[in-house]
Amino acid sequence: MGNSIKPHIQNAEKTGVCQLCNMGLTEFPGDLLRLVSNLRTLDLSDNKLPSLPPAIGTFQHLRSFTANSNRLAHFPEEFFTLKKLDTLYLCGNRLTCIPSSITTLSSLKALHLSGNQIKNFPTDIGALRHLDVLDLSKNLITELPDGCQTIQTIEINLNQNQISTISECVSQCPRLKVLRLEENCLHINALPTKLLTDSHVSLLALDGNLFEMKKFQEIDGYEKYMERYTAAKKKMF
Repeated sequence: MGNSIKPHIQNAEKTGVCQLCNMGLTEFPGDLLRLVSNLRTLDLSDNKLPSLPPAIGTFQHLRSFTANSNRLAHFPEEFFTLKKLDTLYLCGNRLTCIPSSITTLSSLKALHLSGNQIKNFPTDIGALRHLDVLDLSKNLITELPDGCQTIQTIEINLNQNQISTISECVSQCPRLKVLRLEENCLHINALPTKLLTDSHVSLLALDGNLFEMKKFQEIDGYEKYMERYTAAKKKMF
């Protein structure tokens, strides 16, 4: 393993960027510690990593960390000291929850956790004031709960979960414009009227739920929602 990653380490010493994808890694390479002083981007995707070591917390210049398609089930507490981290991709792992410690990653702008085993929507992340995108698609979440109004994201992706309940608190999210809820367990009466009439959401994706889309067009607030949808489309062109 050491010989195969050596050229990548040497290159990263110059660039601050290290990609060790699909290399059969079963543990965090110790040679990466040579990059503590300058590593800004690290990609460990498509390996077999079961965990991250406490030493991950020494990479204080790290801005982007990607470890998609591994076997990660938890974070070491030291991970949450990475104050400069703004992009985190951990899709296709074995995470069952998002620890509240994630709120210490104060620079985080994008959090991608698709394809894990997360059961509860993490209302704690409302403390992440700069978070723009939250991807929790392909998990096991059953509701968008009370308390979600503090979430600061512009886009939330909850496609392919098991959501059957949506709190009307979601209508109070101050920056939320895109809410993806495709392929869940929603009945038409689960959609809060305030989400349509009193929110900033201009794209509400609902295909693949327990109602026909023509029913969506008949509910209270649909016309108000379509005003925002149309206005947002016009701004794109």
